[in-house]
Amino acid sequence: MVWPFLAILLFNKFELGAAEIGLILSASAIGAALLGFFVGALSDRYGRRNILLLGSLINLCSFALLAVTQTLAGFILAMTLCSIGRAVWEPPASALIGDLIDNQASRELALQLRYFLINAGAALGPIVGVWAGLSAQQSTFGLTSLSYLLLALAFIWGFAKTEKGQLAKSNGDGSVDLGSTLAILRRDHVFMVVIVANILTMFIYAHMDSSLVQYLTRAEAPRLVELISSMIFVNAMTIVLLQFPLMQLMRKLDINGRIMIGLVILAAAQMWFALNPVHWFWGWMGATFVLSLAEAILFPTMSVQIDRLAPEHLRGTYFGASSFYALGWALAPLAGGVVLEWWGGPTLYWMLLALCGVVFALYRTTAYLSRPQWPEQKEQTISSGESAKITG
Repeated sequence: MVWPFLAILLFNKFELGAAEIGLILSASAIGAALLGFFVGALSDRYGRRNILLLGSLINLCSFALLAVTQTLAGFILAMTLCSIGRAVWEPPASALIGDLIDNQASRELALQLRYFLINAGAALGPIVGVWAGLSAQQSTFGLTSLSYLLLALAFIWGFAKTEKGQLAKSNGDGSVDLGSTLAILRRDHVFMVVIVANILTMFIYAHMDSSLVQYLTRAEAPRLVELISSMIFVNAMTIVLLQFPLMQLMRKLDINGRIMIGLVILAAAQMWFALNPVHWFWGWMGATFVLSLAEAILFPTMSVQIDRLAPEHLRGTYFGASSFYALGWALAPLAGGVVLEWWGGPTLYWMLLALCGVVFALYRTTAYLSRPQWPEQKEQTISSGESAKITG
């Protein structure tokens, strides 16, 4: 409901420039991106339950602080805690699905469903905020804090009700060693290139939440809060309505094939954003729709991709390493703010269009890279010649 309005709040409350807002948003997320990897590895060693509850508690406190703080230092601290809470939450949440579901097809459907439900919430949040007159108001963060309290209670109940045999899988494996895990990751060349490519993909997409809002604010786009709320709603509803039809349509394509199609659509969205007149309301809706199609293909597929690449005993670590995607998210506000301040919005989106080509090229190189072998999981290993063709 509230996160995309944070740039507006910082601008209105503290009269900060685009680069300053970008720096704050970026700095609050960079450390959290690095933390996510270690959290994923720790969840392999110590289990998912307590780390998931810790993430919920951090988010509860961070949004409660956002609701009451009146100083810039307070906002920066709260936003940093928000980013840390997300980094603590995401890797074990995704890995837990793999722990509890053995069948690959069912597991991938669950990962798709999780992303679907996240966006169903994102579709409802802005609309509720607009109807309640809460959008871009600081008090709304209190409702977000309450939602994390309910989430923590739901997890306590859910783990208590989970069958002991399933719960044992998420209680951790003390034999997992972080040092040897890092050595394995360094040898997994396909995974390393995928991480870099997906960091760039996240960097491209993240300008929707940060730079675009600043661009429209400073260009004095008409009906700004309504425009941003509508874009968030179009984004979420496109995914809610089209994610599963798109998944069915692409079921015969391998993972890389789906990602390539998503990248082409993502590039088309950047071109539309670059060319769209600031005052054309429905043009922004159209560009957001195209971007949302790319998101509906790319983001769930990226989660499935990590699940396919990860050996069972290192699933949390691999999902934790995928937290480095947040580096792209973290750097986007800073880079976008600087480009907006010096060259303007259209230049930013032409640069992002070129970056889509770089990501496309990186994925092409994975066909020529190798992966390590895991003696414990020989039946799941993928030869170097097959590594880029992780079939659906």
